[in-house]
Amino acid sequence: MPHHTQSFTISTHGKSLVEFTEEVARWLAGTGIETGLVTLFCRHTSASLLINENAAPAVRRDILRWFEMVAPEGAGFEHDDEGPDDMPAHIRSALTGASLAIPVVNGRMALGTWQGIYLAEHRSHPHRRQVVAHVSGD
Repeated sequence: MPHHTQSFTISTHGKSLVEFTEEVARWLAGTGIETGLVTLFCRHTSASLLINENAAPAVRRDILRWFEMVAPEGAGFEHDDEGPDDMPAHIRSALTGASLAIPVVNGRMALGTWQGIYLAEHRSHPHRRQVVAHVSGD
């Protein structure tokens, strides 16, 4: 069974949801895998991955607002080594997760019509994030 890996670098501009579905789809198409499983892994503890709606921008804005309510800056967290957004970013990352598994069917990710893959940047400042992809299949 063939295996392929790829590392994606995603530049962020502070707290945001950065869609990178098309980048993964282009890479997957080049692997020749028709049936299998794509795994994506975020190599950071203050950013995370999620699949969510990619049609209505209000969804992304609402998710970001929810993150602010669930883990607000200035909430008195002990861990603030890199600033007031440090611990809230770790909590948000823990809630959303570091990895995704997506089935591959007929050479394409089996995402729903309005589903997109996002890197969630939980820090206030810009970063360059690394996401490692692995696909195996036939």
